[in-house]
Amino acid sequence: MKLVIQRVTNASVEVEGEITGQIEEGLMVLVGFGQSDTEKEADYLAGKLKKLRIFPDEEGRMNLSVQDIGGKLLLVPQFTLYGKTKKNRPSFHKALAQNEAAKLFDYFLEKCREDVECEAGVFGAFMKVSLLNNGPVTILLEKEFDE
Repeated sequence: MKLVIQRVTNASVEVEGEITGQIEEGLMVLVGFGQSDTEKEADYLAGKLKKLRIFPDEEGRMNLSVQDIGGKLLLVPQFTLYGKTKKNRPSFHKALAQNEAAKLFDYFLEKCREDVECEAGVFGAFMKVSLLNNGPVTILLEKEFDE
């Protein structure tokens, strides 16, 4: 499972001209699932994401989490995080199958919503994502448990 996390001042996702998710200060997160991913990876990364200390404290040091600041999450499913570019055209054969990935995305969204207010994109839809990166700060997280 892979996450691309961006600290944002604001972010939104639009599907067919309608905003499906919009946040002010918080984290915009691209979420991708690999073939071997399960709820175990989703649980681990949901916990890590909510506690990731990348917001500045009163001294300007990255010491606060999205929970600490009362921020929000915008989760955007993105299977292209598993694209491989051996040649010039990417291959996505390492991404989790769409129906399984959709279920795992919904599960991940619910795990995140346990502690943080979340908005989301639409799985499988063509989305337009807008954001104002704050910093800029971009963090990559991934986890794959050995079976």
